[in-house]
Amino acid sequence: MDIYEEMAKSVVELEMEKAKTLAQEAIDKEIPLLEAIEKGFGEGIKRVGDLWDAGEFFLPELMRGAQVMQEAIDIITPHLEESGVKRKTKGKIVMATIEGDIHTIGKTIVATMLKANGFEVIDLGADVKAETIIAEAEKQQANLIGVSALLTTTMMGQKKVTELLEQQGKRDKFKVILGGAPVTAKWVEECKADGYAENAVAAVTIAKNLLGLL
Repeated sequence: MDIYEEMAKSVVELEMEKAKTLAQEAIDKEIPLLEAIEKGFGEGIKRVGDLWDAGEFFLPELMRGAQVMQEAIDIITPHLEESGVKRKTKGKIVMATIEGDIHTIGKTIVATMLKANGFEVIDLGADVKAETIIAEAEKQQANLIGVSALLTTTMMGQKKVTELLEQQGKRDKFKVILGGAPVTAKWVEECKADGYAENAVAAVTIAKNLLGLL
């Protein structure tokens, strides 16, 4: 079995220590580190997503798989930077739970999966004003904005994000994804947003679609 396949399997089999050992082995043996991430650990997280879609993996496995991959990448990244090779990100996304809402678990899971799939994620946390989200997206030159709301009482804050973007003449600069338990396709349409995801795997697919990566 080649080392890339071993890396992929370590993620699928949720074996943290094995993944970390393989990451160090890639460094020690001077294996191309970008390939280790993309053909090895990255392939593993894709398979984890497929198993989730197939109903064979559930939330704990999804989270564990993303954590396994992230820890392996954390070992590789400093060496990648030393060599002057940069991992090309698929896109940059600013995420937040909207003002008045302190729920973070769903957003954190989505952020973890996006990172594992090669996106750069700037997570602003919870209870964040629409104005702050937009300002940070501009500052970071993000491609995407992700806004979560877990309460029906805070959903209007999601709409405020798209309305402010329209008012400021910036709506075309960002793709906007909404998320959270009460969010529906109808609400997304009403907000004039670009999409929504029911779970973390779907969020990755939507992000890739919106950026023309699929």
